[in-house]
Amino acid sequence: MNLARILAGISVAWLAGCAALPARQPPAASHALTEVGDTRIARTVAASTPADASPALTGIRLLPEAPFSLDARIALARSAQKSLDVQYYLLARDEVGLLLLRELRGAAERGVRVRLLVDDLYNGGEDALFMAFAAHPNVEVRVFNPLPARDGGLLTRLAFSLHEFSRINHRMHNKLFIADNSVSVSGGRNIAQEYFMRAADANFIDMDVLATGAAVREQSASFDRYWNSEQVYPIAQVARAAAAEPFAQLAGQSAPDPLPRERDVLNRTSVSRQLAEGRMDLIWTQARVFADDPAKIGRTEFETRFAGSVTQRTLEVIGSAQSRVVIISPYFIPGEIGMGVIKASGDKGVVTVVLTNSLGATDEPLVYAGYARYRKAMLEQGVIIHEFGPTLSKTSRQYGSFGSSTSRLHAKMAVIDGRWMFIGSMNLDGRSASLNTEIGLLIDGAALKADFDQLSTDRFTSAYLLRLGPTGKVEWVQQDDQGRQTVHDDEPDASWFVTFKNWVLSPFVREELL
Repeated sequence: MNLARILAGISVAWLAGCAALPARQPPAASHALTEVGDTRIARTVAASTPADASPALTGIRLLPEAPFSLDARIALARSAQKSLDVQYYLLARDEVGLLLLRELRGAAERGVRVRLLVDDLYNGGEDALFMAFAAHPNVEVRVFNPLPARDGGLLTRLAFSLHEFSRINHRMHNKLFIADNSVSVSGGRNIAQEYFMRAADANFIDMDVLATGAAVREQSASFDRYWNSEQVYPIAQVARAAAAEPFAQLAGQSAPDPLPRERDVLNRTSVSRQLAEGRMDLIWTQARVFADDPAKIGRTEFETRFAGSVTQRTLEVIGSAQSRVVIISPYFIPGEIGMGVIKASGDKGVVTVVLTNSLGATDEPLVYAGYARYRKAMLEQGVIIHEFGPTLSKTSRQYGSFGSSTSRLHAKMAVIDGRWMFIGSMNLDGRSASLNTEIGLLIDGAALKADFDQLSTDRFTSAYLLRLGPTGKVEWVQQDDQGRQTVHDDEPDASWFVTFKNWVLSPFVREELL
């Protein structure tokens, strides 16, 4: 059905002529506000900072639970007094996306400057919504790498934009929310209901991190580089027409506020409560921002796109491990470079542990097929592989209730020698390495080790352990609470249709496109 729609769209495009972007008119540059010390958020940060803390330190809080993570964004939007800088790959027109947009509009009405930067792939069909939002005073909306075709659904827009395939294939995958240039939320979550446990069919398990201090200044500098880059267009330059309806009508009624429980799995209260109390519960440590250059997408050779990328810098840290590396990536295709790092680590005695989605859990079956090409070789290298099981996570207390929905892993993390912790938007695959832009935080996580160990318990018991059977075939081992094991000879939880589709299509899809 989808293929037929694509072919129909291509035929129409051929007959009607290809869409084209208007000539870009460079918008006025703007930058993060720095006179923010008198804001409520900055005063709360100051009250939460130890007297002996160096200006080079960053205050960190992990946000593993979806309701607490959404609460953090909403609370910061409601508390902001000077600026909100918001950058996302996906900001859906659903109850979560519209809730955030309404909060951003409310902030703008209080006089807060709102800069919203979205990637165009999944957001381009919502020009009317973003134009109506941008019509408010103090609001500006820009889009990254827009497609020429603006009208219709995603498949239609792709079909009418195929003559500029590089625009389709290079995306801004960053996720970043900064309030008053003082506190940020970053990590793996897009802004859509499935990332916050509100979808009926499937929900993602993810990880965000709240930060303040030195790292936020670096994140703001990264935001400014994107906001003022040549790859970005003001929404008014690409939208075909002005919004026909006011934002209030397009955004609909208010969705329910996030209602996190009293304390999260790490025994911390909500950000909204802590802001109200004037003090935040933070761990102060060293942190560095890894951020891709927005110009990465315009470079023609893999080597130049990969050089200095978030992926290269993260692999360098992984390669520096002396004892143990834990990699959590929902879409994991190590490729030649990654396999080289794994082999070099194994040669010096480093234990590598990988957690990724099983075929039954993933929303990208072809990516799983790309990963499966390396699976046996990794097991032979001694890599410990776990695949997240959608039925195994149902009772985990840190994820929340999935009901009848499918649970899927979406967190992107790496922990090196129990100390260095990477959390960001980057998957360990070729797309993040050379096609998309990414951002992440490398944290000196010695003080966070107890938090990570607690989170790891649930994550790894919600996964199958892979091993090679007597004949060299991959087996999936499931273990219950009593230690009883069930061994599966084929991918558990996977439908025959998905398995068959992967078998048919995977030979024809190049790895670098997955």
